[in-house]
Amino acid sequence: MQAQLAMLSISAPVMGTIDTVHPVLIRDDHHQILLDTGYPAQLSQLQEAIEAAGGSPDRLTHIILTHQDIDHIGNLPELASGAGIEVWAHPLEKPYIQGDKRLIRFTDEAIASVDRMPDSVPESFRNGLKRMMQNPPKANVDREVSGGELLPLGGGITVINTPGHTPGHISLYHKPSRTLIAGDALMVRDGELYRADPATTLDPLTAQASIAGLLDFDIQTIVCYHGGLYNLRVMERLAELAAQK
Repeated sequence: MQAQLAMLSISAPVMGTIDTVHPVLIRDDHHQILLDTGYPAQLSQLQEAIEAAGGSPDRLTHIILTHQDIDHIGNLPELASGAGIEVWAHPLEKPYIQGDKRLIRFTDEAIASVDRMPDSVPESFRNGLKRMMQNPPKANVDREVSGGELLPLGGGITVINTPGHTPGHISLYHKPSRTLIAGDALMVRDGELYRADPATTLDPLTAQASIAGLLDFDIQTIVCYHGGLYNLRVMERLAELAAQK
């Protein structure tokens, strides 16, 4: 079977709105690779999306994480408990994903801020959010991957270091389909491609500098975790974003 790539779409209510995120499934004759895992408690929806894309949730062989954020590792423990599944991530993200360190965004201040939410936010939601922040999903990382590596999966997947959103953020280039899986290094909004959201990016200057490295690849399609598919004048738009100050 020629390697196949499918963008998945799964949605969750987040602070009164519906947020849709886009993990990616890549399949070949021997592997089924899931890139990122959605928000916590989305397992059934994620499994249904995998099946709709022609995959089999119980036959996943690899999970590759672009970074540590909760909407990317949310269903990792349940998925990683399957026999034979390997979890791969950048070494700078590994201790957070494994629970050796607290997720970088879940500071004492962030956790305390839950108690200051408006009274209109149900107490059950606040309590659940606080418990999740104090005890987020975690799983062992079986292999560290970093920029420049060509992974022998799905016809060839190149790891690209794209730090800034988080320190060890990676993007992945699937050469057979000329697709960039950008994670949160880029986003799509109203049909246009933009750089990482400054409001959620830990180091915007580094995130901006990371875009230049994407110009080394022949990219036809981009999948952004937030916003989904982008395939219009891709290289031209990347060059515009890389040149922004």
